[in-house]
Amino acid sequence: MITIEKLNRFGADTEDGLARCCGSEALYLRLVKMAEDEKSFDKLTRAANEKNYKEAFEAAHSLKGVLGNLSLTPLYDKVCEITELLGASEDADYAALTAETDGLREELRALCAD
Repeated sequence: MITIEKLNRFGADTEDGLARCCGSEALYLRLVKMAEDEKSFDKLTRAANEKNYKEAFEAAHSLKGVLGNLSLTPLYDKVCEITELLGASEDADYAALTAETDGLREELRALCAD
């Protein structure tokens, strides 16, 4: 089961996330649980692997908003990096970057499942 303590160990800024949810821990944790299933994760990985960088940028930008609002810092930081690279049309190893994002997502899923 997801808890504030587990999210803190993950590196989330739960104080900020809770503030965005008007201090409601139940709401915050429910939204975090929903975020780990966000379809944009899969869309980002698929589009980046297919070299469809426009679609990958859209997915990354969407994730950036969700993760930023929940202050899921480790995921947010990695998605920001990807968003900036895609937005600047930079050549990068997007497969490696999305693999890192997928790994962090799996960590979050494990926290939500325990």
